[in-house]
Amino acid sequence: MGVRLCLRQAQADAGDMVLLHADESEALTHPYLAHAWAERGADLRVNAPGQSKKVAMMGALDVATRELVVSTSPTKVSDDFIAFLRRLDWRYGPKPGCERLPVVLVLDNGAVHTSKASRAALAERPWITVEWLPRYAPELNDIERSWRDLKRHHLAHQTFRDATDPHMRHSRRRQEVQQGTHGAPSV
Repeated sequence: MGVRLCLRQAQADAGDMVLLHADESEALTHPYLAHAWAERGADLRVNAPGQSKKVAMMGALDVATRELVVSTSPTKVSDDFIAFLRRLDWRYGPKPGCERLPVVLVLDNGAVHTSKASRAALAERPWITVEWLPRYAPELNDIERSWRDLKRHHLAHQTFRDATDPHMRHSRRRQEVQQGTHGAPSV
């Protein structure tokens, strides 16, 4: 981890600020094959009805509390990221008569974060300081471990009818409960 992120982590651990690691990922309606055994060269596929559909997930992990805020959508475009920022507004933004801690949002240099619309939306939120990660360094973004755990332990080896399938929603809800984020409004 870089020196700047270590310093930010120490500030968050001391309760002086909120450090959010944010990124996007996707879930599939067809099974993830996690930790499956097969002979070398075998095709690791499970026949499932219909076509696999993707569900985009935008998320932010509060490093100090381990709270995970997630928003889902059919796409991963700037408008979806801006909608996710509105969710962060609700959770971490300034409120009249309420003092809030400064927020540092750690982002990669992906196109969804660096587009003109996304940069303008970030500029409209002076309460957020953005810490940009270097390109191709997912190991520096703590939320990547949350995405991995969600896919390995909650979505693996299951088939869902579609993104609104109650079982898929239940898997997401279980992840939120374990992270302590259930009850937040969805966008």
